[in-house]
Amino acid sequence: MTQPLPEPPATGHATTGHATTEHPTIGTLTGSAVRTPTLLDQLGGVGGLVFSAVPTAAFVAMNLVAGLQPAIWASLGVAVAVGVWRRLRREPLQPAVSGILGVVVCAVIAYHTGQARGFFLYGIWSSLLTGLMLMVSVVVRRPLVGVLWSVLNGAGFGWRTNRRAQFGFDVATMVWAVFLLARFSVQHHLYDLRQANWLGVARLAMGLPLTVVAALVTVWAIRRAARVTG
Repeated sequence: MTQPLPEPPATGHATTGHATTEHPTIGTLTGSAVRTPTLLDQLGGVGGLVFSAVPTAAFVAMNLVAGLQPAIWASLGVAVAVGVWRRLRREPLQPAVSGILGVVVCAVIAYHTGQARGFFLYGIWSSLLTGLMLMVSVVVRRPLVGVLWSVLNGAGFGWRTNRRAQFGFDVATMVWAVFLLARFSVQHHLYDLRQANWLGVARLAMGLPLTVVAALVTVWAIRRAARVTG
């Protein structure tokens, strides 16, 4: 008498004799975990930092060659061109629009003052106010680098109960504050001396290089917080 063939084993996991269905997670569907945008990404990335200096360079160069009015139009034209190009590359909209609006404000101030140095007035005073806000946030134990990181990434504020994580964000916030206040001090002095061209040089020299250093310190603080609170 022929014995019946055994049934093929069920695929998947089985518990108590019943096959269970394993639902794929986001990681298995995409092949990797979803990457949370970093603070640098949300500011436009390294490319955004570089492109932010282009309208200023155009203003300084054109002011040397042709005077204030052509320099204003050159900076505006370059800012719009950079913004459009970044959108064509499908980069985030907010940094591109913010860059254009910032140049528009600087150009309007320069036009109304009738002086090339007026182009840098907004950046000078915004550096002072932002630097002071950063310093105050450290004094009141709410370092703005940590606060912004938590808000932008939805990471929560658990780091505030950990001294090592808090210290990292304090350091990063103070680095930004010192750089911004140094930028204000140098550029305000050049503004008082009516050195418009040197103002442009100082803005470029104290812009991207210092921002990169501060961004690296910020990355260190974020990784430190994630490690000690994880």
